[in-house]
Amino acid sequence: MRVFAIGDLHLPGNYDKPMNVFGIKWDNHFSSIQSNWKANVRAEDVVLIPGDISWAMRLEDAKEDLDAVAALPGIKILLRGNHDYWWSSVSKVRVMLDKRASVLQNDSISVNGLVFAGTRGWICPGTPGFDSADERIYKREVQRLRLSLDSAQKGRQVIAMMHFPPFNDRQQASGFTDLLEEYGIKHVIYAHLHGKSCENAFEGNLRGINYTLCSADHLNFCPKLVFEN
Repeated sequence: MRVFAIGDLHLPGNYDKPMNVFGIKWDNHFSSIQSNWKANVRAEDVVLIPGDISWAMRLEDAKEDLDAVAALPGIKILLRGNHDYWWSSVSKVRVMLDKRASVLQNDSISVNGLVFAGTRGWICPGTPGFDSADERIYKREVQRLRLSLDSAQKGRQVIAMMHFPPFNDRQQASGFTDLLEEYGIKHVIYAHLHGKSCENAFEGNLRGINYTLCSADHLNFCPKLVFEN
């Protein structure tokens, strides 16, 4: 079994929301994702999708996008991003979602001996403009990560996924990285960053953890192999 990752699909959500306003590389980007996905991912593989899946505002408007993702090869595990406004209730999402995909929130998912955990995250202390409102959301997300890692249980092989980077742009320690290190996580994937932000994003080993950025445009719209069991 192989594990791939690709985040920030930014599907239209039943709206006229062309992504090429962010550059010509986004022209027909989901067609590129579908072609690359089908060429690389097998039915038994896992694909992690850490957020910003659809621009929809309501769950019913996101259904077409979710069904299109679910129809692609592999075992899909979805996480909420900061633009997934349609994700108001995880229980409602699970009812709506095709059985070929799963969602992760405050829990973990086990597939063939590997465990997947994580949370959306938020900007971290030390980020310019970080304020008291950010502090509240940040602390809540740290607790959600702990819930997820607790459900995965220490000692198991866990791959963690987040939407936001788990550190600021100086890679300083945060509540997220403290937990990831405490629980012995070795692989973390994250998304959220685009364009020039990707140029300075950290990828590699930091204090014993391998971090991978998997925003769709950063990967040229091709799911990235991040782990092979």
